[in-house]
Amino acid sequence: MDTSLSLLSTLFTLLLPPQPTAPERYQPAVDVSWQIQLQGTANTGYDAELYILDLFDTPEHVITDLQASGRKVICYFSAGTFENWREDKNRFLATDKGRRLGNWPGERWLDIRSQNVRHIMADRIALAADKGCDGVDPDNVDGYSNRTGFPLTADNQLDYNRFLFQTAHDAGLAVSLKNDLGQAAELVNDVDFAVNESCHQWQECHLLQPFIDAGKPVLHIDYLYGQDPQGHAQHCQHMASLGFRSLTLPLALDDGYRLSCF
Repeated sequence: MDTSLSLLSTLFTLLLPPQPTAPERYQPAVDVSWQIQLQGTANTGYDAELYILDLFDTPEHVITDLQASGRKVICYFSAGTFENWREDKNRFLATDKGRRLGNWPGERWLDIRSQNVRHIMADRIALAADKGCDGVDPDNVDGYSNRTGFPLTADNQLDYNRFLFQTAHDAGLAVSLKNDLGQAAELVNDVDFAVNESCHQWQECHLLQPFIDAGKPVLHIDYLYGQDPQGHAQHCQHMASLGFRSLTLPLALDDGYRLSCF
């Protein structure tokens, strides 16, 4: 190459703006200690490295205070359902809303194929980043396997979930797979940890083995053994054999009680 052309090429390269890189994000260890509370004033007194708290209801100072004491905060929101008490509820279209969600008043399944729904969820993830959350826990990401009122397919769900996960990672946030055990093996490489409710009750815990194999924690919630010390002890033995980090909690997740297996 001509020397002058080589010098011009080098100069051009130096003048180019630096390419953006994805922010470094939190990756919890497989044996992380943790706590989840989604209702009531957050009890931050537990000896836990990771806290999962509600995105909308948790004041920013709670997040920063926890982080100042060396803890990480994962912000919870529902990515698959409409909740009629959320501050962005008026952004959802009538066509976005499907069937009611079980016994949860004011909550309805969402059409995850909707671009409007995706815009709202992207803004929720941006809110988590703005509030300083270390990650997000998007819930109800298994609509395809439920009676939502929409003809959702497994491919629809994979596409939507990967949209959520990539949006979180682009914002520098860790992200969980919440339940959706039928797609755990396909999504383990797209997320940083799993949060599961009651896989032991439905004999589905083996479906989360890919997370343990990948060195990613499974944060498990049990709702059965709050008043059964013997059952809880046996449950903890089972969880230890799987390598899961299990808590026994009230269904309301309001810090009514907390029994830890670790």
